[in-house]
Amino acid sequence: MLKEPWTKYQPFPPVHLPDRQWPNRVLTRAPIWCSVDLRDGNQALAIPMNVSQKLEMFHTLVKIGFKEIEVGFPSASNTEFTFNRRLIEENRIPPDVWIQVLVQAREDLIERTIESLVGARRVIIHMYNSTSPAQRRVVFNMTRDQIIQMAMRGARMIKERLPRLKGTEVRFQYSPESFSATEVEFAKEVAEAVMEVWQPTPENKMILNLPDTVEVAMPNVYADQVEWICRNIRNRESLIISVHTHNDRGTGTAKTELALLAGAERVEGTLFGNGERTGNLDIVTVALNMYMHGIDPGLDFSDINRLREVYERCTGMTVPPRHPYAGELVFTAFSGSHQDAIRKGLREWNEGRRQYWDVPYLPIDPRDIGRQYREVIRVNSQSGKGGVAYLLENEYGIELPKELQREFGPIANDEVDRLGREVSGAELKAMFWREYVERTEPWELVNFESHGRDGKVECVAHLKRNGEPVEVRGQGNGPLAALVHGLVASGVPRFEIVHYSEHALSAGEEASAIAYIQIRFHDGRTRWGAGVDTNIELAGVRAVLSALNRASD
Repeated sequence: MLKEPWTKYQPFPPVHLPDRQWPNRVLTRAPIWCSVDLRDGNQALAIPMNVSQKLEMFHTLVKIGFKEIEVGFPSASNTEFTFNRRLIEENRIPPDVWIQVLVQAREDLIERTIESLVGARRVIIHMYNSTSPAQRRVVFNMTRDQIIQMAMRGARMIKERLPRLKGTEVRFQYSPESFSATEVEFAKEVAEAVMEVWQPTPENKMILNLPDTVEVAMPNVYADQVEWICRNIRNRESLIISVHTHNDRGTGTAKTELALLAGAERVEGTLFGNGERTGNLDIVTVALNMYMHGIDPGLDFSDINRLREVYERCTGMTVPPRHPYAGELVFTAFSGSHQDAIRKGLREWNEGRRQYWDVPYLPIDPRDIGRQYREVIRVNSQSGKGGVAYLLENEYGIELPKELQREFGPIANDEVDRLGREVSGAELKAMFWREYVERTEPWELVNFESHGRDGKVECVAHLKRNGEPVEVRGQGNGPLAALVHGLVASGVPRFEIVHYSEHALSAGEEASAIAYIQIRFHDGRTRWGAGVDTNIELAGVRAVLSALNRASD
């Protein structure tokens, strides 16, 4: 890298718009969406989609709810042309869906494009020519006036051929390609020249698409450019202002959202941002950003996992694990404090204590897009007690008391740290069982009986201590109090039960129960124990012995 980058690069000049309005606006409705997966996205693939893959993608886009779909560049290849014809001749296009085709302002390409559309119900003919200073100088070697004349000739060629599309509803679209790198005054001039040819009206609008073909400035500059066009172009009421952003600076989403504030009404983009270089705008992200704010996006992403599978199969691309909303890890928390906050937030929501979604670290409810709560929290060595407790409760119904969470959390984390990897819920349960439930040394239960008399409960416990049979008899105000009395009388250091709770683990007649017990010795030491049994009384007995066994370590 250069130590003096200003000797090679220069900042992009701002737009003079001192009274800009977009910063004070709020989005309240979704735009018109146009998918360009089948063209802009497809041309960026190392191995472009074949016809069958394009058909699957097309039907997926329709199912999601797109009403405008750019199906290809029919003059570019026989594959593109054939795909158009199959859609039309096999009646695959729903009546309310517009298919869009892309074409440069060249006569031979326009001729082939019109031929590909014969018999279609609704079509958008999208003509473009590049307008930026670099394109005018390097690619075309043309003056501004020559660029305008090129655009007008192309517009006339399309209009002259419309009689061949009898019975087809046609909408015109024009893009001054590389708009974001073009002087706004010149972009306005060339767009108005095309409008003179096509003569849009408020009843029959033309789409004016303003592409951010290559990101060259910050998002606020693009918003200024869009607002400037909206406020200065003639016959604004006869236009649908559309935006088409890329992601070279990593701000495609921001540019689109700010452009909508600036007056844009339509958005072109692709699923998961597939496209040239760093990609096109990701429509999934912008749509779900709106959904997160309570705006109906008009697109259905309720099975985003399935959508991701179709996308990856058809394009050969992969959705990164951290991709917004759709990535494998986006609803996953590894941090212990995050896990604890998520667990508490989900409990508050599930208990109906809030009207509106406000769960920490989860901008939307994963269930709304077909994700599962088991994906929300995973545990590794960076996790804390909250994540451990959540997995045990969510996957196995093991509801650890808070104090027990504090005790078991570090134990689990030490084991995970030793393993050096993420662990599953099943592995966490096995750790808990080994540490608490399966402890049989030095104390092991053989048999336990209790009965009440005169307000007192007496018990007889047949146990093993270090493998040797031991009989313990005691009395108290309940079976566990009687057991404690008998153990202390037999020589166990004096202790008391300071916490007891239990719950069922599964349904049915043979349902198991789990009991949690915390004991405290006379010297202040405390230990937790847990016991599982189909008999709740025996589960408590086992929990007492578990705590004693852990105290002997």
